[in-house]
Amino acid sequence: MVVLSQAVLDHFTPIKTYKSATTTVFTGIPTINLSHPDAGTLLVRACEEFGFFKVVSHGVPLELVNRLEAESMRFFDQPQAEKDRIGPPSPFGYGSKRIGFNGDVGWIEYLLLSTNSDTTVPPRLLSFFQEQPSLRASVDNYVTEVRKLAIEVLKLIEQGLGLTAAAEEGPDVDGPMSGLLRDVKSDSCFRVNHYPPCPDHWEMAVSGRNLVGFGEHTDPQIISVLRSNNTSGLEICLRDGSWVMVPPDHSSFFINVGDTLQVLTNGRFTSVKHRVLPDHSKSRVSMIFFGGPPLDEKIAPVPSLMEEGEESLYNEFTWSQYKKSAYKSRLADYRLGPFEKAPGQ
Repeated sequence: MVVLSQAVLDHFTPIKTYKSATTTVFTGIPTINLSHPDAGTLLVRACEEFGFFKVVSHGVPLELVNRLEAESMRFFDQPQAEKDRIGPPSPFGYGSKRIGFNGDVGWIEYLLLSTNSDTTVPPRLLSFFQEQPSLRASVDNYVTEVRKLAIEVLKLIEQGLGLTAAAEEGPDVDGPMSGLLRDVKSDSCFRVNHYPPCPDHWEMAVSGRNLVGFGEHTDPQIISVLRSNNTSGLEICLRDGSWVMVPPDHSSFFINVGDTLQVLTNGRFTSVKHRVLPDHSKSRVSMIFFGGPPLDEKIAPVPSLMEEGEESLYNEFTWSQYKKSAYKSRLADYRLGPFEKAPGQ
């Protein structure tokens, strides 16, 4: 159980709190069967209208999903001192309450891991996985499958956008988006979040409002592939600014458009703002693969997606530059702002 004392709450810059009772359960989330012949077109439409969608017929074996969830809960159920052996995250490892380095806090504990074999792993994390071989194997097997899913989704999006050359040449030839994830230097990461039940009395600690599990934000990467158990809590912000609750579905995957994909499409797709509220009676477990480009990759709109005379909305930057900038920001900050071109530039 994650426990936030009043001292902890006072120490950090307060994050927003919300009344979940006022949030509408949204039944209009696009659900896309990846085996459908028009899947690419449907994915593009979902990216344009919501920046968020659910995929079925995804090909990820549910036994891998269930095994990782069970192994993750075995980890989170350990005594706090055991979990703290691999924390705080720097940036990888175990975290509790603190989200990032700039004062954000939530009703959450998590395990954040790199999926890049070239990443230097802290010795404490290496020794931990040597002691937890079943968890390590479950993570590796799950990430392998979900990474394939992320690449498949991007390839279908490329087809829907008319970037068909790669598809015509064969399944092993990637386009300008999917190739960034298949690259051996892809700077992707994986996160398991655990939101313990939030007791009613903690609402009183924040003036009768619900304490947020994970504050509103967009994901900086290309796309994020999310799976959670059947506990609700995920909310997304629609284009009109209203917040809606996403009905949970433990057998499907939800996909977020990230900031980098917004830039690659020159704003045609918009990264989706989302947040999580904890449940009062049930734990929520979510597993997210964040698909990112190589660190030295220059991020700019795909030229073949630009209309004649269309100008880029963004100054060119590398993923490394954007990642460093994001680490310095608060969750709710508009992180693309410093990279947007000024009017007339």
